[in-house]
Amino acid sequence: MQQNRTLAIRRRSSGRQTQIIVATILAIFAFIGLFPYLFMLVTSFKTNSQFFHSYLYPALPLHFGNYVAAWNELEPYFLTSAIVAVSTILGSIILGSGAAFVFSHFDFFGRTFLFVLIAVLLAVPSVTTLIPLFLFMKDLGLLNTRLVLILPYIGGSTILTVVIMRTFIDQLPAELFEAAELDGAGGFRAYWNIMLPLSWPIIGTVSLLSIIGVWNDYFWPLLTITQNSLRTIPVGLTYFQGQNATSYGPLFAGYTIASVPLLIFFTFLSKWLLTGIEGGVPA
Repeated sequence: MQQNRTLAIRRRSSGRQTQIIVATILAIFAFIGLFPYLFMLVTSFKTNSQFFHSYLYPALPLHFGNYVAAWNELEPYFLTSAIVAVSTILGSIILGSGAAFVFSHFDFFGRTFLFVLIAVLLAVPSVTTLIPLFLFMKDLGLLNTRLVLILPYIGGSTILTVVIMRTFIDQLPAELFEAAELDGAGGFRAYWNIMLPLSWPIIGTVSLLSIIGVWNDYFWPLLTITQNSLRTIPVGLTYFQGQNATSYGPLFAGYTIASVPLLIFFTFLSKWLLTGIEGGVPA
């Protein structure tokens, strides 16, 4: 009995040591991953003299005025990015979910062929369509407007939405739609009352992927927008950096402000994202 107790104590001790080692390694990796953001946040409250004297460490007093200066410069860019991101998410979800529902529950000639064509578009590098898309937008007279950003983003996000949501809808129990049809529900009623409520995890996942791509895109806004008030956050930060190359506090404050919406969006959609990856519906 004494030997068994000793062995049990040793196993528990060994298990705790393993957990401590694993936790320590994970904490180190987490710190390495978060260090750039922590460095950005700490530097955003410094003056240049504080930055050079305490490069890696916080310094007092904190200069909150850096955020005021950064916001005054980034406000128009922030507004444009927000309008474009929200429009892209709404447009891609409306078009993508409707198209995915049609592909999944309606049988028509060429359905599989059309869906394959849409799926193949995911493999086409965006750079190959850059010049044709630019010329098309120029012919439409949309350069230097928010529509030149919104329409291509909706098109690109809708492709991803159709593929992901069609795969998800195919996994839903067919009995749900058959029962709705027996009760007299038409196609739109089944889409609105059955498919959409069950698709929130996928909608959240697609929304998060869309806003990350739209919010961080740099080249397309740089190519199509020359009016300062219509620039997006990534392009605006480049110009802001050029104006504040020696003012590190406002510059890093601008980077922090630009990252906050994505952090908030991810916080609210993280439940839907994880559930969508697992393939279920959150409670």
